[in-house]
Amino acid sequence: MASPTTDRPELLAHAERRRASLTELYRRLHGHPELGLWLPRTQATVLDALRPLPLQVRTGTTSSAVVARLAGRGDAPPVLLRADMDALPLTERTGLPYASAVAGAMHACGHDAHVAMLVEAAHLIAGADPGPPGDVILMFQPGEEGHDGCRTVLDDGLLDGDFAPARAYALHQFPGLPAGTVSTRPGALLAGADALTVTVHGAGGHVALPHLGADPVPVLCAIVLAVQQMVTRRFDVFDPVVVTINRLDAGVSGAGVIPDTATAEGTVRTFSDAARSQVAEALAQVAAGVAAAHDCTAEVSVHPGYPPTVNDAVEARWALATVAGALGPDRVSELPTPFPASEDFAYLLHRTPGAMLILGTRPEAGPVAPVHSPQMRLDESALTAGVAALAALALTQR
Repeated sequence: MASPTTDRPELLAHAERRRASLTELYRRLHGHPELGLWLPRTQATVLDALRPLPLQVRTGTTSSAVVARLAGRGDAPPVLLRADMDALPLTERTGLPYASAVAGAMHACGHDAHVAMLVEAAHLIAGADPGPPGDVILMFQPGEEGHDGCRTVLDDGLLDGDFAPARAYALHQFPGLPAGTVSTRPGALLAGADALTVTVHGAGGHVALPHLGADPVPVLCAIVLAVQQMVTRRFDVFDPVVVTINRLDAGVSGAGVIPDTATAEGTVRTFSDAARSQVAEALAQVAAGVAAAHDCTAEVSVHPGYPPTVNDAVEARWALATVAGALGPDRVSELPTPFPASEDFAYLLHRTPGAMLILGTRPEAGPVAPVHSPQMRLDESALTAGVAALAALALTQR
């Protein structure tokens, strides 16, 4: 996979020499997680860690984002490297000696590792000889966990002017893959995630006399089942749609009353913009049709979340070849299928060619808890591979 122009095996050795500072920074961030868009302690930590480097720095006005520009030695198109910084509202149960000291907050998705790896990669890139062929933009963004953090960076204009990238890359840790491996794929990598609400309006009455009203509860149940059939018949199996209903609400327990309304809530996962736009119309059509057959009406609301994360095919394959040159081809692979999780890096990929890559961080021993679990742990030894991978993406000449 690697070629003579992309072979950079020395980068991993350089990253290994930074292991002590990498681990210290990762553990410090892990012990003090912050939530949402405003992360003052994390922002201060990042700014302090970057201070020795020759960077132009911008900070957000609507969030704690930090964007820094490292001048390149030539005029190659600017490359952006991104790390998200926020944590999740969980109480950590890993038992680690450096576990979260903040009640109700935990880095259960590995954003602390992302920040530590990008900081150390910045030091490696800045000290490389020769340096990067073009400018390198370092983007540290808050609010990935449901707060549109990437979009606030864009809306604040932090990537405008001299900070505008021509290509963009991100690296996300994943404890389900072997530690120190890097994977991605051309095209869809992660799903878009939208919130769904279906409300059926009927006519309430006594539970013993359903024929005198229009009971919305069985109608809602029929809609839930009809939706599952619709997504398998209306959408291509290779461009799938996943609709999951995870909450039903109707009536009052023990009251003997048929309610006027019944509501279902759930999520819609899609892997292309086309499917995402089509499924909203299809959901409304199915719900209205089923409801009308039972003298009821239905309202469907799809609340947009993050769009699908779609890698540029050329950039994804170049990134894999480049990382293989730093880590070795045996540690790099192309994923056969997308993941159904979602990511706000999708907003940046909508306007800038690039790719998200996955760093395997499977623990060497013990149970493997998934991301967003209060027991999620990662193998710290994998982080130097992430540093080398990020540095290779910035330092390798196209």
